[in-house]
Amino acid sequence: MSKVNYNNRRFLFIKRAEDNLSDTIFYYHQDGDVVWGTYDGGTVIRGNFLAKVDAEGVLDLRFQHINIAGEIVTGNSLSTPEIMPDGRIRINEEFQWSGDNLSHTSTVEEIRE
Repeated sequence: MSKVNYNNRRFLFIKRAEDNLSDTIFYYHQDGDVVWGTYDGGTVIRGNFLAKVDAEGVLDLRFQHINIAGEIVTGNSLSTPEIMPDGRIRINEEFQWSGDNLSHTSTVEEIRE
């Protein structure tokens, strides 16, 4: 079982150099070592993802979404969690767009109401 539980958590982009996705919110769910969810907002109309999580909480993730330009975007990510001092989760992502041989990074942080 993973040391990180992603179930019913929400995350918001805090760092992503190539896009302004600060209004994109991710909704995570987890059952055992399977994690899935949806995301929308900012430049994303609707997206979803599916991942396997390892014992350390690292996600091997696949994603797809439709952006405001009407394009279907897909890719994969290796996402490493970090527990912040206040108990929230920060996820540091190394990802690649499908058809792109470049490595990109982004960071999301858990949001609470």
